Amino acid sequence: MANVLVLSLVFPPDNVSTAHIMGALSKDLKKFGHNISVISTTPHYNIDTKAESSQRLSKSKMPFIRRSNYSGIDVLHIKMPKKSGNIFMRIISWMWFHILSIIISLFYPKKLDIVIAPSPPLTIGLCAFIISRFHKARYIYNVQEVYPDIAIKLGVLKNKIIIQLFYLIEKFIYNKAAFVTVISEGMKKNLLKKGVSEDKIRLIPNFVDDREMYPLSKLNNFSKQNSIYNKFVISYAGNMGISQGLDILVDAAYRLNENHDIIFLLVGDGTEKSALEEKVKAKRLNNFIILPFQNYDLVPQIYASSDLNVVSQAKGSKYNEIPSKVYRIMACASAILAITEEDSDLASLIKKAQCGYIVNPNEPEKLVNIILKAYKERKDIIEYGKNGRQFVLNGYTREGITKMYNNLLVEVTKK
Repeated sequence: MANVLVLSLVFPPDNVSTAHIMGALSKDLKKFGHNISVISTTPHYNIDTKAESSQRLSKSKMPFIRRSNYSGIDVLHIKMPKKSGNIFMRIISWMWFHILSIIISLFYPKKLDIVIAPSPPLTIGLCAFIISRFHKARYIYNVQEVYPDIAIKLGVLKNKIIIQLFYLIEKFIYNKAAFVTVISEGMKKNLLKKGVSEDKIRLIPNFVDDREMYPLSKLNNFSKQNSIYNKFVISYAGNMGISQGLDILVDAAYRLNENHDIIFLLVGDGTEKSALEEKVKAKRLNNFIILPFQNYDLVPQIYASSDLNVVSQAKGSKYNEIPSKVYRIMACASAILAITEEDSDLASLIKKAQCGYIVNPNEPEKLVNIILKAYKERKDIIEYGKNGRQFVLNGYTREGITKMYNNLLVEVTKK
């Protein structure tokens, strides 16, 4: 079995999708017999008070470093400021994490065989390369989002020189990796077009733990506390950033403001949250609720409280990611409202699973029509929910997917 370092920008007790994925993967790889250690950051995305109380961070001998025990796994957390909406400050934070993670690894007491590094950011692949070279190890680059593609298509990156630099970094990372894992077929096709060898690419989708995510009654503590148990609820829970394109929900809510049975709910935080709040206020919407991030153990209640759970992608990101929340929603037997391009990986998944509705971004009128259709045809929602849960149980469970990662680690050690 291998000595494995998981190098991840986020990890429990941070309450964000990649953290949950890497946490569960680390636990399961340990059960398979691998020696797992982690270098990550202190919680800086979404605070989860319950998770932090059960996984306490303590001081270490090194400055700016905290330590925790995650189900027997030693985790080193580099102190990080809270996630900023300022792109310059985020780059500074990433550089800080990169530099310290490399320094820490130089003094790592045991020899490493494999480094697993999930994106974003893209540059974490450079750290994985340096660390793996020092330890004479191999690294697996886990692509959760394709960068710099997504940043370019969303208009975040515009400078041609910087764009070319990032493409060179991306190519270098793919070339030097032992394997590159992707979470969708579209991502695989994207990388093949970029010249990455098919032998190097492994399609391993994200997963859900159906013991954590399961169906509940709509009448639960969350729905009662927020007085939505007797409403038709369209909700989005997660990061509110540019790549989600959530303005369309505010536009739809404005068109449905006179229907007092229909409520829109946003739960979370992100760079676009304040702008969304201002837009809701300016339109004087009385059918729109915005709440802060909730503890992770409340997620099944949030999904159960909602008649339609939104998974949203801004135009231009169709082949660059599949939000992992889609599997959690399915596991909770909730219907999905996918706001995405018709030919996206996400849309293909929804069609294959027959678990919800699909509408193109930037088409609020069509979104309203779909919501009204679902509002009138509740039986369809129930069937979509059942279909989704069965779909993930058949092929996207934690046990099945983490076994694929274990098989990959075995392959790396033999390579």
